[in-house]
Amino acid sequence: MHPFASYVLRSYYRATGWNEDNLYANLTRSSNAILDFTVPRGLHFSISKSPNPLFKTTYSMNALPSLNGSVGYIFTTCELDVKGSGDVRFKDMTDRFKVYDQPRRPEGKEEEWLAGERVDTRDYLLYGRLYIPTGRLDALYSTRLSPTLQAMVAAISDPRSHLSAERSRGNGTSSNIMFSLQQDTGRWCTEYTWSAEDGMWGIRSLYNFGRFGGHPDSFDESDKAGHGAPGSRSEVKRVDEEDAMEGGLKGRISAGAEFYFSAKEKSAGVSTGIRFTTLPDATPPSFQIASSSTSHDSSSPHGHGPPSQPPPPSPRYSIPCLATSPAHTPRGYESEWSLGAEWWKRRAKGRAVPSTDDAPSGAQDLADEVQGVVKARVSTTTDVSLLWEGRVRNILVSLGVVSNLSSRSKPIKTIGVELSYFSSGPCKP
Repeated sequence: MHPFASYVLRSYYRATGWNEDNLYANLTRSSNAILDFTVPRGLHFSISKSPNPLFKTTYSMNALPSLNGSVGYIFTTCELDVKGSGDVRFKDMTDRFKVYDQPRRPEGKEEEWLAGERVDTRDYLLYGRLYIPTGRLDALYSTRLSPTLQAMVAAISDPRSHLSAERSRGNGTSSNIMFSLQQDTGRWCTEYTWSAEDGMWGIRSLYNFGRFGGHPDSFDESDKAGHGAPGSRSEVKRVDEEDAMEGGLKGRISAGAEFYFSAKEKSAGVSTGIRFTTLPDATPPSFQIASSSTSHDSSSPHGHGPPSQPPPPSPRYSIPCLATSPAHTPRGYESEWSLGAEWWKRRAKGRAVPSTDDAPSGAQDLADEVQGVVKARVSTTTDVSLLWEGRVRNILVSLGVVSNLSSRSKPIKTIGVELSYFSSGPCKP
């Protein structure tokens, strides 16, 4: 289950029009949701509050295996529509297999003028969390420098790590700060990073192949040639009209690479990756469809909005391949084979509407109500992981277990429960 802070950060990205799914670091996000999901450990509680659209607070406590907690604060310059744990769309709170929206060129903030002077400000998010009793402090600052450029600064200060490092090596550091600059043009997405602790420099880049319909600003001007006037309905094309591939499989290919170098460790590394995904359709992102469709007659079964993805059982795939080769890799390789699956529990209600992951939230509510998801993973390490995530009244619940089938003395390696409750609205006296 996503922490409340992650939910707010993703809401901030949606509100400012930034597409985090186009980063090379998220190339394998869909497969990781099934093959590498996190099982809670011990007993964890979290309570969060949104007293107003700009400010949020979050508190958490771990009761088992040890007693500790944390308190966090989040501030944004733009108003966020953050739901409560009883009203939030369940699929927005959990990692899952998903075919993400097509890459698009990010849109900048609308200009505001007053008496002939531009008065709009740059949007940013500021987050801080203090852990008790360790005294560790985490901080994050994210801001948009331009429509296609975003900067992030992340910092960690841990007094205990400094003391333990002094006892062991005598040259440890108690803090670290990392700078990240992300540039997304839709077709290309490049990220530059620098970490102060080990002097590591890194660059990641992702390129999306193929032609795309939809938003007139999705890619550069060369991609819009022959598609009609910008903004016209003739410009919107379905994927099967434009990106047909042999065998009837339609989709897009994304490829990227990463290179990093550590001045302190005198080492370097490189990774490459490629991903093929089928597309839901060639329309604007789903969260934009929901807002734009309100201006049309939604009572019509056909409507005036862009065409939607064919209903299940149309196949949907996301096939990534990632290869990493650090310079200090020893002779010899380790491999692991994993198999995972997820099963969604729904309660049908309302009229029959095809249920798709990327449908507008309004249509999703009419189609079904997600009650929970069960995830299972088995690997050649003989570990079997089971996870159930759902909603009990207004509380989000995660229950998981990891077992080792080859161990008779300790068949259960990890078991845990996570409870999360958050609300929105003004604080009551």
